[in-house]
Amino acid sequence: MKILSDKNNLQILHEDNHIIVVNKRVGDLVQGDKTGDKPLSEVVKEYIKDKYNKPGEVFLGVVHRLDRPTTGIVVFARTSKALSRMNELFSNRETQKTYWAIVKNKPQNPEDKLIHYLKRNEKNNTSKAHSKEVPDSKLASLDYKIIKELDNYFALEINLQTGRHHQIRAQLSAIGCPIKGDLKYGFDRSNPDGGIHLHARKLVFIHPVSKENIEIVAPVPYDVIWNAI
Repeated sequence: MKILSDKNNLQILHEDNHIIVVNKRVGDLVQGDKTGDKPLSEVVKEYIKDKYNKPGEVFLGVVHRLDRPTTGIVVFARTSKALSRMNELFSNRETQKTYWAIVKNKPQNPEDKLIHYLKRNEKNNTSKAHSKEVPDSKLASLDYKIIKELDNYFALEINLQTGRHHQIRAQLSAIGCPIKGDLKYGFDRSNPDGGIHLHARKLVFIHPVSKENIEIVAPVPYDVIWNAI
């Protein structure tokens, strides 16, 4: 997919009067938190303010988030109408979300549906995948398939049916396939940049205002393993 702009460390994948879609990089924080680090939402606000010479405060709504070590598609809303409608699309699962992941261990099946019950641990910010329902757990479902076998790794394409906390990371770890670089979920060493090889690759949805079908594809980060796919 053509990148519309690549200024201020910002890769714009789609932009119109109502939404702006960015290709998030490793380490980018989508929304401000206790770290005090400058979030992507503020960078995008500055971009809009600068590009359109907007006086005063720029409205920007965070539609969804990606984990800090993850890369790929993040959607922001430029109007309150777009924000409420995009929130509705995401909460009603009226979007198609496709991820790519790199794992070291080969899954037992070349393609499969994974169903677990995820229980979140707020204390250490992780989720554990259980095969059966446990108290305070939530159903998590995804489909995966192997799309490429590399020398030492396997590339998986993942389609989400639910959107749970750390869902892909926890579910792949539960089948013995932690994502490359993901120490939190059992990979044996970190990536040099502190990221993990999980990328929000594609998002398909109906535009909140124009109602046209939008399909966004995010280029993968530049590194040896991603380049091999």
